[in-house]
Amino acid sequence: MQMTRWDEILTLPVQNPPSSEFSAADILWSMVEGWKDSMDRLALIPYSRVNDFVRGESNNKDCPTRFHVEARRRRPPTMNCKPKVDGILEYILYWCSFGPDDYRKGGNNITPSRPISEKEKHLLAAPNTKRGCVCHFIVKRLIVEPSVALVIYNHNKHVDKKGMPCHGSMDKMAVGTKAMFAPYISDELRLQVMSLLYVGIPVETIMQRHTEMVEKQGGPSNRDDLLTHRYVRRLERKIRRSVYELDDDDAISIDLWVENNQDYVFFYEDFSDTDTFVLGIQTDWQLQQMIQFGSHNLMAYDSKFGTNKLKYPVHSILVFDQHKNAIPVAWIITPNFTHGEIYKWMGALYDRAHTKDPTWQLGGFIIDDPLADVRTIREVFHCPVLISLWRIRHAWHKNLVNKCSDIEKRSAMAKRLGDAISSICRGNGDVELFEGFLQDFVDCAGFLDYFEARWLPRLGAWITVLKATSLATAQVASAVESYHHLLKLRLLNEADKSVYWRADWLVHKLGSKVHSYYWLDEFSGKNSFSRYWRSEWSSGPNPWCQGMQIPDSDVVIEGNYASVVSQKNKEKSHVVLNPGSEFALCDCSWSRKGNICKHVVKSAKVCRDRGLALPSLAMFHYYQALANLVHCPPSDTLISDHAMAVAVSVKTQLDAVLCAVNGSSSISPAFQDPQSTSKPRESETEEANSENGVCASQSQPGAGDDEDQDIPTGKKRKSGNASGDNDDVSIYQDSLARKKHKSGEASGDNEEASTEEDSRARESRKTGEISANDEEVSIGQDSRDREKRKSGEPSGNEGTSATQATQPSETETSQATNGLPVSSEA
Repeated sequence: MQMTRWDEILTLPVQNPPSSEFSAADILWSMVEGWKDSMDRLALIPYSRVNDFVRGESNNKDCPTRFHVEARRRRPPTMNCKPKVDGILEYILYWCSFGPDDYRKGGNNITPSRPISEKEKHLLAAPNTKRGCVCHFIVKRLIVEPSVALVIYNHNKHVDKKGMPCHGSMDKMAVGTKAMFAPYISDELRLQVMSLLYVGIPVETIMQRHTEMVEKQGGPSNRDDLLTHRYVRRLERKIRRSVYELDDDDAISIDLWVENNQDYVFFYEDFSDTDTFVLGIQTDWQLQQMIQFGSHNLMAYDSKFGTNKLKYPVHSILVFDQHKNAIPVAWIITPNFTHGEIYKWMGALYDRAHTKDPTWQLGGFIIDDPLADVRTIREVFHCPVLISLWRIRHAWHKNLVNKCSDIEKRSAMAKRLGDAISSICRGNGDVELFEGFLQDFVDCAGFLDYFEARWLPRLGAWITVLKATSLATAQVASAVESYHHLLKLRLLNEADKSVYWRADWLVHKLGSKVHSYYWLDEFSGKNSFSRYWRSEWSSGPNPWCQGMQIPDSDVVIEGNYASVVSQKNKEKSHVVLNPGSEFALCDCSWSRKGNICKHVVKSAKVCRDRGLALPSLAMFHYYQALANLVHCPPSDTLISDHAMAVAVSVKTQLDAVLCAVNGSSSISPAFQDPQSTSKPRESETEEANSENGVCASQSQPGAGDDEDQDIPTGKKRKSGNASGDNDDVSIYQDSLARKKHKSGEASGDNEEASTEEDSRARESRKTGEISANDEEVSIGQDSRDREKRKSGEPSGNEGTSATQATQPSETETSQATNGLPVSSEA
């Protein structure tokens, strides 16, 4: 009978609700025969989600409470006996915090199974803390399935031994007392108070703001509104007495910290003969941010922070919030980052998120190191990998400013480096570009010595990965730079620099003070404490978002310079050198530190909108992916036709949207051959066309169209659109003709007709004089002719239909040339 019971239990499905927290109402419970012929109400859930179930069950609307561990038993790590099928690794009894004792008048004060202690006598005067609630459940971790937890929930009602409600809104005796609410404050409020205390907010200020908030809402409505000054003072005393140095030996101190903070650690591996030290830190809040902002979105990797100052560098995993600011969702600390072992902690990080939310899927992973294990990242996260140039651009920019005092020479060197990177990313350059750079600027010895010693040996790896990997946008680079700057302010601000060489200090500060700053960045009520803001606090959007808010009228482009009006002082302007280049320079303080400033972002956008600069490298890779879809269609003809139709539709929509958004700007088509480049306009005629809303590609007259040069601009634009539509339909006709050749269904005469049709279709694409309506009619006639040929009926007008499809009448040609719509009767 016992084996039958466990066979039935082990065949139950493991339920994993996708929400961050879940309760008993979200689970389908099963009734299985238990002890002494009783029926147990049980279910299987992942063991890693037991805490989520406890929190969800505590947030009961009718009976808010907390569940504490009443009893716990663990199996020893090593046992000589053979494990049984019903053996357990861990047994945990969770009980409602309003029980099991009853301190009410006439209640059972002490549980018989618990020894009476003199220390518990003072609790008799607090009847609102223990009210004899019998609600409890048991969690068992099985030996046969260590990753699964068996939850037995037989007593799921918050009642006392008499079966009467004992707390919450259902208990009439609890109205007006603390028993109406949960016995403790929520984890969210505790994290808020701890974060405010860590960054230096006084206890009195925290209580004053909290009291004002409760009075504003009309009185307490939950347990968090009953926050006391004594509780906040106790948390402040706990923070003040905490120390990072748990032992004189740094390694032992780290082991003790990991043991005391198991909830913060998602991966830990100590030094051994074969493995190096790796510690992965992720709090519950960071995991929530990773699931919320990382699902079907981008995740970035900031590697090797503090390599020159810290004992162990910090590797950060970042996501981007709704304001496009970077949030750290995990920190990895290791002395020497081994790229071949990245799968260890990265797999644990993915499993942690996927266990919390089975539907979680990453949209893309961004790296900043050419030696990163791209193959492992793709296998773990099942997403494309991109690379960001922010680290290499930041280092070159910063050292150019520090080591080259001549502004003109600095501008020329930055432009040369930007052109070299651009050529490499477009597949047209190699390391010879940098060798030529070193020969042309030999008089700037300071920067060249730095470049040859630091970057020349690494260029081979960078060139290889830039040619093979898509590039992330400058928006990502701006967000990562801002995060890097804030992390430096928040972490490396100790008066005693010797603590930087202790790993226990690094781990302690990341998990406490630094984490508190990033939590407060997302806290909506942080403006109430603005008087205590310091440089470590983040305020406002990142430079990319700030640049998008600058109006176009505040930007003036003059050759190789751009003048951007300051938004704080309209009488002041900032000068941007090499606007539109990947290595533009600005004279503002943020840019002189090597960062991408808002003036560079805005000037680059204006230059590209006006056709004065090439599209960004990230956009180039996007165009290249679309072009490859058309130029390298699948072998299957049906898939090829569908892909061709989708690509043409995307091209048409992109051109229409870009022309509508940039109505007064000259832009190139959104979908073009990636090898072709848009050139800046030089003639006054093109500038006039751009003012009339004509795209750059449409304002150029085609070969053999000399007579169209005197046609007005508006008519000429419509003619170009008509010819573009003719090209799309002709391509579709070619694909249909190829499919007929492959299928072998057409006769010899039909094959000759289709060959003639192909040649005439190619001629029509060159001339661009076919109207869209005539082509639709001819396609319909071709489809009817094919049906007749399949049924065995001869088609007498095959040649006529082909001629009509390729040779429009003189009236139709003149209408298309003059930009008039072709009537449906034609």
